Amino acid sequence: MTSSSSDPPRRLGEFELIAKLFAPLATSAGAFGLADDVATLSLPPGHELVAKVDAIVEGVHFFRDDPADLIAKKALRVNLSDLAAKGATPIGYLLSLSVAPWCTDEWLTRFAAGLGEDQVEFGLSLLGGDTTATPGPLALSVTALGSIEAGRTIRRRGAQPGDRVFVSGTIGDAGAGLALLKGGEGPHSLSERQYLIGRYRVPQPRLALGLRLVGLASASLDVSDGLIADLGHIAEVCRVSIRVTASSVPLSPACANFWGHNAVQRAVTAGDDYEIAFAAPESARTAIMQAAAASEVPVHEIGYVQPGAGVTLLDDHGQPASMGRAGFTHF
Repeated sequence: MTSSSSDPPRRLGEFELIAKLFAPLATSAGAFGLADDVATLSLPPGHELVAKVDAIVEGVHFFRDDPADLIAKKALRVNLSDLAAKGATPIGYLLSLSVAPWCTDEWLTRFAAGLGEDQVEFGLSLLGGDTTATPGPLALSVTALGSIEAGRTIRRRGAQPGDRVFVSGTIGDAGAGLALLKGGEGPHSLSERQYLIGRYRVPQPRLALGLRLVGLASASLDVSDGLIADLGHIAEVCRVSIRVTASSVPLSPACANFWGHNAVQRAVTAGDDYEIAFAAPESARTAIMQAAAASEVPVHEIGYVQPGAGVTLLDDHGQPASMGRAGFTHF
């Protein structure tokens, strides 16, 4: 019997899928080769566990025709970015995968290969998880686990009036990349288009920098929903006001070319940057720049903390600049 073109692709069974594609990724002894219901972890003496879970969904965080290995890497890296902002060292991760009808064995094999490549790059292991089938869009959730010396996690709470505000890397690239994938007009340079789309598809968790910010940063988080929106979380929990100078926000040439005269306002409200935004005492500025150089990650001072509430973007005249929205929200 032949199948019609509308029939779903034939796939490995659930347990075949686990044994063939995912068990080889369970390199930690505590993962038991994915042959048990749980995993075990041992932490160095005096350390505590840092945990983070993020889900990504087809049509919201990635497109169906994005390369499978890059979807896998994004799912893992958006979680590693949170660990980086807390100053933690990754240990391993759990994966929950809801497989859509269109996913083929070839797609799943490439997906697993992407995870394997990142495991080597970031030095961690798959510890366990769950696989299900869904009639809806592809959805996956990663729980990343890290380790840090007890009491040293860099929290959102801690920024004080007088602190300076910093951000790693460049802002707005991923938002521009997403706009390009949606058919937006942009740079005529193929290399610039590829760069922006790459920044959307494959975040770069700043783990080396995060480790060096422990003891320097007073408050920190990763930029996922937009620089202004995420700094707003720090302002809220610390009950302070944050002022960001528009001309200090770091933009790549490709991003500046894409957004044009409105580049900064668009960049600071776009999501998916996965850079580290943090506050620190002014006295830590030199040490922070040394940490940036040692990590080979650029860091820019973009503003300051003062009494008050909320986040304000200041123009060249020191006046509040119009932004429209602060950032991305799911609801």
